Amino acid sequence: MLINAETKLNGAQIVIKQLIAHGVNTVFGYPGGAVLTLYDELYKNSERINHVLTAHEQGAAHAADGYARVSGKTGVVIATSGPGATNLVTGIANAYLDSIPIVAITGNVPVPLLGKDSFQEVDIVSITKTMVKYNYIVRDVNELEGVLKEAFRVANEGRRGPVLVDIPKNIQSDIADSLDDNAVLADAVSGGDADDCRSKSLDEIAEVINRSERAFIYAGGGIISSGAEKELRLLSEKLSAPVGLSMMGLSALPNNYPLNLGMCGMHGRYASSMAKSECDVLLVLGARFSDRATGNVVEYSQDKTIIHIDIDDSEFGKNVTPHFSLCGDVKRILVELLKKLNPDEHIKKHSEKWLSRINALKQIEAESENCEFAPKEVIQTVRRFCGDDTVVATDVGQHQMWVMQYYKLGKSRTLLTSGGLGAMGFGLGAAIGGCIANGRKRTVLFTGDGSFGMNLIELATAVSQKLPIIIVILNNSSLGLPRQWQTTFYGGRYSQSDLTGRKTDFCALAEAFGAKGYSADDMSTLNEVLESVCCLADNQPVVIDVKIEPNEIVLPMIPPGGSIKDIITK
Repeated sequence: MLINAETKLNGAQIVIKQLIAHGVNTVFGYPGGAVLTLYDELYKNSERINHVLTAHEQGAAHAADGYARVSGKTGVVIATSGPGATNLVTGIANAYLDSIPIVAITGNVPVPLLGKDSFQEVDIVSITKTMVKYNYIVRDVNELEGVLKEAFRVANEGRRGPVLVDIPKNIQSDIADSLDDNAVLADAVSGGDADDCRSKSLDEIAEVINRSERAFIYAGGGIISSGAEKELRLLSEKLSAPVGLSMMGLSALPNNYPLNLGMCGMHGRYASSMAKSECDVLLVLGARFSDRATGNVVEYSQDKTIIHIDIDDSEFGKNVTPHFSLCGDVKRILVELLKKLNPDEHIKKHSEKWLSRINALKQIEAESENCEFAPKEVIQTVRRFCGDDTVVATDVGQHQMWVMQYYKLGKSRTLLTSGGLGAMGFGLGAAIGGCIANGRKRTVLFTGDGSFGMNLIELATAVSQKLPIIIVILNNSSLGLPRQWQTTFYGGRYSQSDLTGRKTDFCALAEAFGAKGYSADDMSTLNEVLESVCCLADNQPVVIDVKIEPNEIVLPMIPPGGSIKDIITK
């Protein structure tokens, strides 16, 4: 449509207009030459859009990711051309594999200079094409508004994920003669939207569930994305069915719900993984069959009927072939499914026996746990100082698995962790974004000395933003999971997993950044430190260096490619 001369906008103004139109009031990023026109408009609109300057573009991408997970909104990150754009790649890939909606806006060299190896030019569209739902380079300012509208739609439609919009420098200053409101991303992959019953009807699925004797629900991040937490619990209660959760789905049920068995998979809880293997009907809701969740897929699928409900039909049969599948929004499907389920005398007859078995598995799990396990004590001690609405972030490694096992989550959208990509260095950026999304309330990051070293420069961001983030470093002077695997599978040959040569003083480092630094070598000291930290004003990050033994390992563990028969518990 044509716009009047007095309302004509340049490209940067169109970006601001669309951000505001989509309810964006916080963006993360780092300026550079190819986005200075856009940053000038951000300056002029600072009362409407808060820009959070990070220390590195990767931190900005992770912050946008964390912001989206906590808020349920679209995260937005901005970077300049060349190294600015390439520094976003890990964060974009992380959002893609965990189905997190972010819009990444990058600058590029002017259109006439594209393809000429100009200063700070990279083809970021080609680089990111396998890790986004869609990406687009804008070569005509008149297309920009339509592209941005589509970017936000595609990021949130169907299975959510990242979209990248590359805007050359001259497009940001060019004046639009007309605004193209038409959909320009005709080939965008939305990952499914409309509900359907292509594989089997809802009636057939309900009948299978109604005849089950040992139903088990495996729920993933799709439950949280669709807001189906209530329906998940109703389904579990109606069927007396235990629930196992993927890493992405861990906050979908409060930890104190009796039928919540916790995480399944390679390092999942014993009762959860065992019950999943013994069920006769496996109802998979908003979760994909990751190799870390299944292990040996032949063993995984034996002696059970698998029902898979997901918004992305490309997941059906990709790793595990279900007997029944339904594509669509899991919340809408569960609402209809609940109407058809009838827990008659058949289910009631078998539920008592099934629940008795579940309780026996939970007892075995409790008896096998080491009561003197230091990381478990650390995590549970920190939890006592947190409320149910405290946002908890992790990096990647042993500490991540221990948090999944032992931190008692009480509310949805309070866990930030890198699931599919397993990106060390994710945690601090994500904690920054999550803290801002949660009203700048006290936030906790569990990390390891290896992971924290990846992106600790974002302490500068946490300090400048006056964010009350408590950073708990489980410091074992090693790369914990590589060391554990080297112990188990490589004869104790600790090739490059020993970090004892590093002499980093994390307390002094925190103080150098303007944060508070503490250390704790025992539980008594940790309690004292936490009590002191909770007395501080909520406007300052804190680093707590907690020493643990390098030989502490994550158990249970199902070896890669193994099955529940191979589970290691001690």
